[in-house]
Amino acid sequence: MALVDALLARPADEVVLLDSNQSLTSTEVLTEFQNLAKHLQSCRVLAVLADNSADWVMADLAALHCGIVHLPIPTFFSPAQVVHIFELTGADALLTDQSARIEALQLGFVVVFAWRSLIFMRRKCVPVDLPTGTAKISFTSGSTGTPKGVCLSGSGLIATAAAIHSQLAALHINRHLAVLPLSLLLENTAGIYAALLSGASIQVPSLPTLGWRGMAAFAPDLLQQAVIDSAAQSLILVPELLKAWTLYLSARGHRAPDGLAFVAVGGARVDSSLLGRARALGIPAYEGYGLTECGSVVSLNLPGDDGSGVGRPLPHVRLRLEGGQFHVTTAAFLGYVTAKSDSAKSLPMLRATEFATGDLGHLDSSGHLHLSGRRSNLLITAFGRNISPEWVESVLLAQSAITQAVVVGDAQPCLCAVLVPLPGTTADQVSAAVVLANAALPDYARLGFWLISEPFTLQNKLATGNGRPIRNVIAQHHASAIAALYSTKESP
Repeated sequence: MALVDALLARPADEVVLLDSNQSLTSTEVLTEFQNLAKHLQSCRVLAVLADNSADWVMADLAALHCGIVHLPIPTFFSPAQVVHIFELTGADALLTDQSARIEALQLGFVVVFAWRSLIFMRRKCVPVDLPTGTAKISFTSGSTGTPKGVCLSGSGLIATAAAIHSQLAALHINRHLAVLPLSLLLENTAGIYAALLSGASIQVPSLPTLGWRGMAAFAPDLLQQAVIDSAAQSLILVPELLKAWTLYLSARGHRAPDGLAFVAVGGARVDSSLLGRARALGIPAYEGYGLTECGSVVSLNLPGDDGSGVGRPLPHVRLRLEGGQFHVTTAAFLGYVTAKSDSAKSLPMLRATEFATGDLGHLDSSGHLHLSGRRSNLLITAFGRNISPEWVESVLLAQSAITQAVVVGDAQPCLCAVLVPLPGTTADQVSAAVVLANAALPDYARLGFWLISEPFTLQNKLATGNGRPIRNVIAQHHASAIAALYSTKESP
């Protein structure tokens, strides 16, 4: 295994993993996960439901080492989503720091032993059919709220990490800070695996110490302090965290620590003005693009090879355009988890599977990828203009007064936005933010109307578990108010 080889190549006493309570050398990491692997030999699918820690990383390595399927479960998933995942995958083993939560679900798990900071649990259940070679099942929180399981190969995930490592090699990154939940494939592959291959040390503090307050709130002052304390040279952020950190630094007249070399930003479209403001404050932010089915990262902007798009495709992927939609081929994607089976028969392995991404865009003359939006979200106005709502939303979200935005307007003469303002922001400040956003957009993509909404959250069913707004639900929730705006006001 390439990750084992990378650890063996290090000095035995070199610190590799650090979390809020411990630091572990390369020898200690190898010993610990290999010992755990001996206890996992009889398992089929190992679920891990736990906060970020060095133990989480070693559990992941143990599953890879002994060839069983690893099922990371996001801690922010609802009880119903967790039950759905266990039923769909037939996971028969579990490592968790939340054993009481698992016992309350009455899924048949019993405690077997304690391993470091985690509790190992087992149950008897019916096996399910999975593609041969499945090393990891990554569940995404879909727009319906029902997670979808993507089966991924270990070799494909390592190929992704190796491509990222090769692209960042010139930056000589020695310290990576894991900011995103490890259950998210982006941090797991592009953060942990790539850092292990590069020989970097990895800090994996608990999520609350980084500023996470569930998936609906974030304290950027704690992130700033964590970056200072860790002397991190790299980290991965989603756009909302980048915005929160940038606003915090700007409001206090501070800058990001000087040691930062690279901050990857992905998960949603990022407006170029936000990237510009972040860089002016010392955050070397570069946008990338990826999909779970592709092993996470597909393309990435780099220092010296930056542009207005989402970067050059990495060498481990093949990409082609068909009807304006990107199709990507990687070795990672094996298929989806479907339904339980009475047999343990494996499905055939799919190699280098092409995946229709659903994303629209183009490649420029320099080979950089530009996204224009999701095929399924495309709006066509009454004037026949095709508009990606993600494009307009990214411009709105670049305004400090706006924290969430969903744009509607299919078959209408102009666009309308449902906006969630920054707490404490007045209606006049939101209006001024809309004016600034409109000034950055061509006339056909400007907002004619807008209305203010309560925050989009998992609790009110206006967002997925990872905070992504659910468009159709939000549009339906505000349908009467939107209809009233279009019927009572004259469109620009």
